[in-house]
Amino acid sequence: MSDRSETTRIIEAVLFVAEEAVETSDLAQLLEIPAADVEDLLIEMAADREKDGRGVVLRKIAGGWRFATDPVVAPYLERFVSKTRSARISQAALETLAIVAYRQPVSRGQINEIRGVLSEGVLRTLIVREMIEEVGRDEGPGQAILYGTTGHFLERLGLEGIEDLPALSGFMPDTEALERMESGLGPPL
Repeated sequence: MSDRSETTRIIEAVLFVAEEAVETSDLAQLLEIPAADVEDLLIEMAADREKDGRGVVLRKIAGGWRFATDPVVAPYLERFVSKTRSARISQAALETLAIVAYRQPVSRGQINEIRGVLSEGVLRTLIVREMIEEVGRDEGPGQAILYGTTGHFLERLGLEGIEDLPALSGFMPDTEALERMESGLGPPL
């Protein structure tokens, strides 16, 4: 394929209909051109949309490329979809999702221990919503199922990879506060 504008049109159409982020290598295979050329074109397309101030931008997330709305237009989109907004995630699901995201791979038992309550129902909900998935088995006794986040989770948060999650240090109490909390939890040592 030699016509650059035709290649751009094809990439735009594929990304428009794709339900998930599309990897550069998949586009290169489809177009039968080198992946490096496709990556350069995608970077250029993203920069052009940014420069033009478009409402729909091109982003590299979850290991691939996807169209997304520009955060600047978020208030208008929120007003537009406010009547048809999907169910919100519960506090229990949010807690569980955070544990899985930051501790993955993690077992149900580990999640229950951290939360202090059973999390089986919440885990099922997060699996159905495609936010987490089974990623393996623990090598220890019982070979517990291990959970991790999905590409859909990364897309929903607008992250390219799990390493892009914000650091927890700003949300954690200092060492002295932790020691005070722990001392009130059980009998003195």
